[in-house]
Amino acid sequence: QDPLEIIRRATELDRRDTELARSYTFLQRQERRDLDSKGQLTKTESETYDITLQEGSPYRRLVARNDQPLSAKDQRKEEEKLQKSIEDRRKETPAQHAQRVADWERKQEKQREPLKELPAAFNFKLAGQEALNGGVVYVIEGTPKPGYRPKSQATTFFPKVKLRFWIDQKDYQWVKVDIESLDTISFGGFLFRLAKGSRVTIENTRVNNEIWMPKQAAIKGSVRIALFKVMRGEMIFTFSNYRKFQADSRVLTQ
Repeated sequence: QDPLEIIRRATELDRRDTELARSYTFLQRQERRDLDSKGQLTKTESETYDITLQEGSPYRRLVARNDQPLSAKDQRKEEEKLQKSIEDRRKETPAQHAQRVADWERKQEKQREPLKELPAAFNFKLAGQEALNGGVVYVIEGTPKPGYRPKSQATTFFPKVKLRFWIDQKDYQWVKVDIESLDTISFGGFLFRLAKGSRVTIENTRVNNEIWMPKQAAIKGSVRIALFKVMRGEMIFTFSNYRKFQADSRVLTQ
């Protein structure tokens, strides 16, 4: 098997899944684990959001903090915000509605931009096979191509990372992706910096026997926000409770 062809097939299927994903709602839990300089856990906090499709684009509603239901006061606040969002979106003119949905779709497409550059940016080799997530996967390693010049802001970090992919042999879908930084990486100028040796790991799972969706994403290492705040530890995003959401459905509130 040609590892580059496997990557290309997985990339095309990812585009298809991006379209199918629009008909799903889910829960997103994000957990932050702070470590001190000795690697000891100092603080853990989490928030859980219900992600629904509202009038053509997603809406995030906070439903829990640290795995506990919100207080009655915070629940009322979230309910008021939801009702206002529903009212505002239903009052939109057709042009305003189309613009909001188009803005969201452009953001989705921008997030996929790096995938298009993978063949030009990396040398890939087939590193073996493994059993993973109930199937057999290709294990593919990617190292930066010497002389590669990023074509967009979204791929400026490519020369500073090495990749490892686990791709299902039956579905040719991403099952797991691991990204390791070989140098300090900056995003948005100096607003967000990921230190050398940090890792980003993404795991996907099959949903409804029709689509692969995120199961967990983790950022581990040292992160600097702006010029001052440094965080050491992990950010873990967990996705669950995927539900099919009909295009003509509306968010119902209690």
